[in-house]
Amino acid sequence: QLQVVESGGGLVQPGGSLRLSCTGSGFRPEYYGWGWFRQAPGKEREAVSWISNRGGATMYADSVKDRFTISRDDAKTTAYLQMNSLKPEDTAIYYCARAKGWFSGYWNSESEYDVWGQGTQVTVSS
Repeated sequence: QLQVVESGGGLVQPGGSLRLSCTGSGFRPEYYGWGWFRQAPGKEREAVSWISNRGGATMYADSVKDRFTISRDDAKTTAYLQMNSLKPEDTAIYYCARAKGWFSGYWNSESEYDVWGQGTQVTVSS
């Protein structure tokens, strides 16, 4: 079955860290990039980060640059999002997605992704 499933969300204090995981099934991971998106209450979903197939390139939204790190482990068909120095404004539902095989490079466009997870809640609060 073709799917991706996120895990690792939770409640964390400001300044803390979390690592999100996204595990896929039903496809060969080495052919696809991965993306992370998030949606805060009352806001549109926004792109957070992307990693290319084989991990040679990464991209980050300005709001998370130098705090978040995306990585992948193809042996486990899993992508990760390490989130450090978390802020209350990072509170959102985080979604991972598989990039299309014919990825055009617009990493922050939802139309470039074809398999989405159900999301995991991240809450940053004291």
